[in-house]
Amino acid sequence: MMDLLAEPKLKRPFRRRVFYVPGYDPFHPRRYRELYRRHGAAQAEISGYALTLKPRTTPGPFGWHVSAGMEGGFAETDIAVLAWSDIVRDSTGRGILSTYLHLLRTVWIYFATGAAFRLVRLRTGPVLAALYPVLVLLVQFGLAVALGLHLSGIVGGLVWPPLGWLAGGALAVALLRWFRRRDAVFLAHDLMHDFGHSAQSWGATPPRLQERMARFRAAISEAMRDEADEILVIGHSTGARLAVSIMADVIRGGLPAKRPALALLTLGQVVPMVSFLPRAERLRADLNYLAARDELTWVDVTAPGDACCFALCDPVSVSGVAPEDKRWPLVISAAFSRTLSPERWRALRWRFFRLHFQYLCAFDRPEDYDYFRITAGPLTLAERFRGRAPSRSRIDRAASGYVSMSA
Repeated sequence: MMDLLAEPKLKRPFRRRVFYVPGYDPFHPRRYRELYRRHGAAQAEISGYALTLKPRTTPGPFGWHVSAGMEGGFAETDIAVLAWSDIVRDSTGRGILSTYLHLLRTVWIYFATGAAFRLVRLRTGPVLAALYPVLVLLVQFGLAVALGLHLSGIVGGLVWPPLGWLAGGALAVALLRWFRRRDAVFLAHDLMHDFGHSAQSWGATPPRLQERMARFRAAISEAMRDEADEILVIGHSTGARLAVSIMADVIRGGLPAKRPALALLTLGQVVPMVSFLPRAERLRADLNYLAARDELTWVDVTAPGDACCFALCDPVSVSGVAPEDKRWPLVISAAFSRTLSPERWRALRWRFFRLHFQYLCAFDRPEDYDYFRITAGPLTLAERFRGRAPSRSRIDRAASGYVSMSA
């Protein structure tokens, strides 16, 4: 199979630059390279094409180079990770008290604005996933307080009440710290900060993240002057809404007359978690702007089997900002129940957070969505999905209570 890459090339290979915007994850970009390497090899074996990775030679953010032979052609792709994991780590590295204050503020914002009720009516799964850390943290707090009070009563009755209060308080704090140290099992603290990150500014993008996004825009705009055939920007999960705003600004900034094809691929998006909040005027304006542009192709891929995303919800339409001349996104399903074998589907079905990353992984029975063909194959996103009808199950009714926009 690897001999495909050694065949004589009658014309230069297709050239692509990929910019991947991760979700709210504290992981080093190396994790995404290893995920791509492992699952790319698996998908190549399943689908019968050639795909090899090697170090990237171009300057810029962390990334890797992919050489591929498939679909009767060859492609050379540079993939760069637009990392903001340091911002994530800074936000998740706070103390226990900070986490609980974050919890109270986040729950208040979503319920006081009515966004929580509108989101539940739109899709229950991602709201339940967002509430999971709230419930776990409250259970942990209740258990710590209950055991602390129990010990306080025992020690206070046997020795001295003030000593009982001290012992009970110490036990409660120790238990909360124990839970925090084992958050790799519970995933409560990190997921709480993920949930709260969307609401911390009532939907507005925090200044530090705005600055990072400006750097991402500059990197993509610079690549537009490259000799590539396609510039593909991918936003996964929370990264999808960042990618929307980044791409809107890239186009607003002006594009070269002679340029590569421009494409946006959003995967497992949770855009409504932000766009339904009152101060998300800028995001709503970007959704409205991007939906009518003819300078790009925008494909949105989700799956009903992914409980952590707003599956098949058109992020523009449900946010209530669809323009009259709306073109994008093309909303399609990755259809996990069909594209994964019955054995794998049974094994992964209840592993909600693992399924949320399935878009970046190999499929046993790939249909028209194949992450590795899209990122490393010899066709542009526009060519690959030309004529593809949107999912018949998509949700495109306006559901947000806030539709104001600002540039």
